[in-house]
Amino acid sequence: MVESDALFELQQDPADAAGFADLAQLPLAELMAPDWAAALQGVEAQLRKVLAFLADEEAAGHQLLPPPSNVLRAFRQPFADVKVLIVGQDPYPTPGHAVGLSFSVDPHVRPLPRSLVNIYRELESDLGIPPRVHGDLSAWTEQGVLLLNRVLTVRAGAAGSHRGKGWEEITTAAVTALAARKSPDGSGMPLVAVLWGKEAEGVRPLLGGAPAVTSPHPSPLSASRGFFGSRPFSRVNQLLREQGARDVTWELPPLP
Repeated sequence: MVESDALFELQQDPADAAGFADLAQLPLAELMAPDWAAALQGVEAQLRKVLAFLADEEAAGHQLLPPPSNVLRAFRQPFADVKVLIVGQDPYPTPGHAVGLSFSVDPHVRPLPRSLVNIYRELESDLGIPPRVHGDLSAWTEQGVLLLNRVLTVRAGAAGSHRGKGWEEITTAAVTALAARKSPDGSGMPLVAVLWGKEAEGVRPLLGGAPAVTSPHPSPLSASRGFFGSRPFSRVNQLLREQGARDVTWELPPLP
């Protein structure tokens, strides 16, 4: 995926990055891919309220994750290209980890979060793909995998701290819009959801009949209760083939 948004291309240096107050003033089409901006137009006012809340949090001295330049990163992937939706909860609360994509971390993070280690373990069991030393999952997004957290921000060190602040309305609209897409002939566009854990399974009613691969969450507390052995990656590819779509190549680059 080529990211053409100048805001994000030119602001890689954290010292130059826009704050949340700046984001709240930008047109929707500058915050995300144009077709996502169209799909989420109905919740634009809610998005601006959330960004204003984040600006207040930032002004009060709270460290927020991910940084502003990545908070809407999932929506920079074209809406029309999405064929797999992997739903997460909220960003990793450890500074330096969250990158705006569910389950993914900055390429240089060591050690990897334990839930991601378990995802890699199941990937090897399912498809024989050896675990990577890095946790950069962005190669999946380039193939139409949307890594979407239910809540898109968090206070550093305080997991779940931004639940109930308005993100859920926005991500509900996003999932609903994905499920409602139509091909030129009027048929539904290919979509498979991956729902790990009870919170992710809460989006199932939004899927409009699109197939879902479900299991317990890959966290250490629940992975042994049914995540291991669930073979989500091969199941997703089978469901994509049944809808006439190409498989996802789940193997990540050896190095980020």
